Amino acid sequence: MVDQTTLIGILGAGLVLIAFILNQLHRWRDDELRYDLVNFVGGTLLVIYALLLAAYPFVVLNGIWALVSLRDTVRDLQRKKPTT
Repeated sequence: MVDQTTLIGILGAGLVLIAFILNQLHRWRDDELRYDLVNFVGGTLLVIYALLLAAYPFVVLNGIWALVSLRDTVRDLQRKKPTT
């Protein structure tokens, strides 16, 4: 049985890796909402995981990853809004 902390880490790493692999295979572009959103969720889960482990260098690394992905997600959503 996998404990909850490990599960959070596995999900976070899995999401970031999925986005990376699909981008490398040219299935997802790095300027697409789904790419940025999956990176944001994965990075955020990895921040939670690192906090639970008190692994503060990884909190910083993944926190920056998540914040940049959040910025890009917001930009993606703003581009999709219809202009009036």
